Amino acid sequence: MKKSRGFTLIELILVVVILLILASIAMPNFVKAKSKTEQREAVANLQLIAAEEKMYYADFADYISCNCSTPATCASASGCNALFRLMLNTQNWNYTVTVSGGAGARTANITARAKTGSCLYTLLSGDFNNKTFSTSAGCIE
Repeated sequence: MKKSRGFTLIELILVVVILLILASIAMPNFVKAKSKTEQREAVANLQLIAAEEKMYYADFADYISCNCSTPATCASASGCNALFRLMLNTQNWNYTVTVSGGAGARTANITARAKTGSCLYTLLSGDFNNKTFSTSAGCIE
């Protein structure tokens, strides 16, 4: 009688089941880590925009509005990348700077809104130095 050298069907099914169990345990952690990384990207970009706004304010005593939701709007004349010579990635976030108030009392509001999900970061011009962000309920802490 010749001895078989392959795996039985039961052994193969058992290995597949074990791999599926391990994957189901690992996937939520991977998704959460990915979301945290994307949110750190938004915070870093808000800090870059705030630094550029502070320098612009030091030169012109004013803030400048800009929008950055697609590569085209970022590179346009009113886009944040064009105005501040930045290279913001718009794959995960929409960035907007809104300026309000009269001469001598101008304020800026910088927002980063997630393209997927409900996360929103906001940084006001009064908080540029201490980098105090307000966040929506959809953001992971």
